[in-house]
Amino acid sequence: MVDESGLDGMFRTARTPRRWTTRPVEPHLLRQLYDLTCLGPTSGNCSPARFVFLTGSAAREKLRPALSAGNVNPVMGAPLIVIVAHDPLFFEQLPFLSPGEDLRPWFAADVGLSEETAFRNGTLQGAYMIMAARALGLDVLPISGFDQSAVEEAFMAESGWRANFLLCLGYGDLGSLPPRAPRLAFEQACVVVD
Repeated sequence: MVDESGLDGMFRTARTPRRWTTRPVEPHLLRQLYDLTCLGPTSGNCSPARFVFLTGSAAREKLRPALSAGNVNPVMGAPLIVIVAHDPLFFEQLPFLSPGEDLRPWFAADVGLSEETAFRNGTLQGAYMIMAARALGLDVLPISGFDQSAVEEAFMAESGWRANFLLCLGYGDLGSLPPRAPRLAFEQACVVVD
């Protein structure tokens, strides 16, 4: 079980930065991030998420025109940007990912089911990456304000992957953040059914 300081770092005291320090994200953390993320459960172990790590200035400049105006500064200032995407043809990997179960034909024959499964589980894997990043001591800013088609054209045209959201990772400048925004109480967001 995670101790209290771990829970604080992942949830209670973790904050979403809007500005970043100049401390870089060490290259070895990219593999650690993925190695933790890929262990999170997905339905049928389908693992449809794909991640594009943008580390250099040329990649950032390629991303810039796709960003919503209000997101340019927070995104471009991040030491590491990750495009969280999914592979619409994830089911081609199912014979490897789910050996002994013949799951591939279900998805290959039903575009609606495969798209829904890829989006849902790819989003779930993006959330795992958020928690993996926090567990590794990184701050995280998720971003959905961007032109999806432009991102896909610039970074995923050959693979056919579909962009879902961006993760800005690094070490946040948290000194000037306002108090944490309110959250709904258990009674407002949850129903217990016997």
